[in-house]
Parts: sequence; C-alpha cells; structure tokens
Amino acid sequence: MNQATKNLEDDHVNILQLIEVMGVMTSQSEPNISHLEEAVDLIKNYADGMHHAKEENLLFPKLGEHGFSNVQGPVGMMLQEHTIGREYVRGITEALNLLKEGDLSGISLAYLNMFRYGELLEHHIYKENNMLFRMADEALSDQEQEALYLKFQTIENQGVNGQSKNDFVDRITALKVAYIPS
Repeated sequence: MNQATKNLEDDHVNILQLIEVMGVMTSQSEPNISHLEEAVDLIKNYADGMHHAKEENLLFPKLGEHGFSNVQGPVGMMLQEHTIGREYVRGITEALNLLKEGDLSGISLAYLNMFRYGELLEHHIYKENNMLFRMADEALSDQEQEALYLKFQTIENQGVNGQSKNDFVDRITALKVAYIPS
C-alpha cells in the first residue's frame, strides 16, 4: 500500500535539502543572485506550489472529513505556518529586487528572510512528520491513503509551471552540488 503521508514526508527530505543549501548561501559574502532566485523559485513552485498544494487541497480537506479543524488544532497551525512562510518568501523576493537595483541592503534582508524561512520550515516539517501525519495515519483508512497517494502522483507528474517533481528534485540536487561538497 502506498501512503499519502509517506509521499509528503519524502517531499520533506527534498525541502530540507533546499533549506540546508539556503543556509550555506546565506553565509556567502558575495551572493550569487541567480542561485538565490533559483532557491526562491524552488520554494514557490515545489515547496509551496506542489507540496503545500497537496496538503492544502487534498490532505487537509480529507482530514476535515474526520473532524480536523482548518481553524485550530494541528491543521490550523500548519495552514498558519504556510502563510507565514509565504511572507518570508515575499520578503526574499523584495530583497532580491533591491539587490538587483544596486541596493546592497537587499543582501542582509534576503539572508534574514531565508534564515527565518528555513527555521520555520525545519520546525514545521518536524511537527508534520512526527505529529500531524501520525494523526492522519490513525484517522485515514488504507483506501483513503491510497486514493490520496494516487492524486498526489497525478499532481507530481502533471507538475507545476511545466516542472514535474523529478525536475524540482534535480534542480535542488544541482544547487546542493554547488554549495555542499560531498
């Protein structure tokens, strides 16, 4: 049996690799703007556009059918953290725009928002993997898990903005190779 929660945890491995790369990026005195933009694009289209979409559009509504609230409790908290993460990404994007206009204050603003995003997501992923997904495993039947998993597979194969999950993972790997020696 394929579990939807396992699929989401697999995404988390990739997202944590991206966060690790971002941590190294923020230690650079001379930022590579194209790499920073690549990281932002991966956040927007993979972490948010694909992964959070699977949670927000499929898993969380299914959990709602089992009594989980979207306003409070673990699902409500995860949704709130998704919103906070999007604010950090907006901050990174605005800072990169400043940097491209020649305003060097954009470096520290981009790095600060990247750090905060990474810190938020590390804690967020821990809570999902160790609490929310375990609750989902208890609440959802094997058939519901399988049905969600198949819908997740469709999303991953159809992709976001012409990129499949495998394309996103390849791009994360390329950044990792550039910043984290084996």
